[in-house]
Amino acid sequence: MTGRLENKVALITGTAQGQGRVAALRFAKEGAKIVGCDLNAGGNRETVRRVRENGGEMVSIEPLDLCKPDEVKKLVNLTEETYGRLDILYNNASAPRFAMLTEMSQEDWQFTIDNELSLIFYVVKAAVPLMIKSGGGSIINISAIAAIAGQPVIGAFAHAATKAGVLGVSKSMAYELAPHGIRSNAIVPGMISNPDKKGLEENPRVKELVSSKILLRRIGKPEDVVNAALFLASDESGYITGASLVVDGGWTAW
Repeated sequence: MTGRLENKVALITGTAQGQGRVAALRFAKEGAKIVGCDLNAGGNRETVRRVRENGGEMVSIEPLDLCKPDEVKKLVNLTEETYGRLDILYNNASAPRFAMLTEMSQEDWQFTIDNELSLIFYVVKAAVPLMIKSGGGSIINISAIAAIAGQPVIGAFAHAATKAGVLGVSKSMAYELAPHGIRSNAIVPGMISNPDKKGLEENPRVKELVSSKILLRRIGKPEDVVNAALFLASDESGYITGASLVVDGGWTAW
């Protein structure tokens, strides 16, 4: 362990695969004790196994629905009962439904609001008292470039609304929680691959975007986002709050 998060406790949501799994492994390698959760019980147990196999500490609840406040409270209670504190809250979990505006159902709209924005409210509301009790910390919220730029690939109407909301609440939290020593920042990822879900790189439209729009000429990796999150979680970013860090290979630079 290299120790950038030594003696810190990190609650990371959505740890069954992708960015959440990579974050759990990386944060644990840096010395953090991990609390995770996911609806995908099998995937989450595999993440716990990998973290422990690599010498890290991780506890979790699975399956866990972050859209149910009572279940979220159980997660925070597990954190306090196991480690007695909470230093880092990494709101990674997200589950949108995509459709064009004229085709989106009210059900899909509400599902996306619940699973990309409301769940952050439930987690933050439950976790902040423990963070205050712990003397402060860092909240990291995952947005998306749909919040700041139109998306040519998919029907991102509801997704854009929720991820713009994530940017707004991140700034509001920075203001409200600063007196308690809690920083709040957002990460705005572009197109990021998921090692657990193959095929994105082979999509002809994606290949066109990589060559015509993304300045660095590649799809991002989960590690690209997690590296940014690690910086925001660590004391190295101690004077940064209310910020939005874009990790998109230059997609929105022009």
